[in-house]
Amino acid sequence: MKAVQILTLLFDGYTALDVIGPYEVLARVPQVKFYFVGDEKRDYKDSYGLKLSADYSLDEVARGDVLFIPGGFGIDSILKDERILEWVRKVDSTSTWTVAVCSGSLLLAQAGLLDGRKCTTHWRRKKQLAAYGVAVKDERYVEDGKFITSAGVSAGVDMALYLASKLASDRIAQMIQLGLEYAPRPPFDCGTPDKAPLEVLEMMKG
Repeated sequence: MKAVQILTLLFDGYTALDVIGPYEVLARVPQVKFYFVGDEKRDYKDSYGLKLSADYSLDEVARGDVLFIPGGFGIDSILKDERILEWVRKVDSTSTWTVAVCSGSLLLAQAGLLDGRKCTTHWRRKKQLAAYGVAVKDERYVEDGKFITSAGVSAGVDMALYLASKLASDRIAQMIQLGLEYAPRPPFDCGTPDKAPLEVLEMMKG
């Protein structure tokens, strides 16, 4: 059986959980192989200094079954990088699935891949994403054709479990969820702007 190739783009300023959460889910799908790809073969740091290594450059890998774009504050620095945008378009042209977590949706939109599609992103980025003329939805993850986008950070785990069901089966995805003991019960009910106390929301916006 041919391995499912998942190409994950790395860049400085990525959000760690955007990468690691879906990785932890999808790495458990049978016959999956990850390729961490960057503009160059080197270490990339998240906003707090955590390093992940890109074993492949854009020139070395340009074809895969799944194109995966994480988010993070660093996404803004590559939105106008035509070399990266062209790579995203090239991989997408033959991918079975093209997915993004959090602000990673902005890169797909900038590349013109979400034109006329439903999608989502982190709540602080929805206005920015809507400026591309796409239909932004208030959902944990949104599927439109072969494109799956998720809301902020932790929603990437939900999206990855859904993608796992598509790559394998519902039963496999359920086994992965059970193995991870993914049954969120946070101590506070303020994970979305409509639920957060006003003072917390204002602090985040500030």
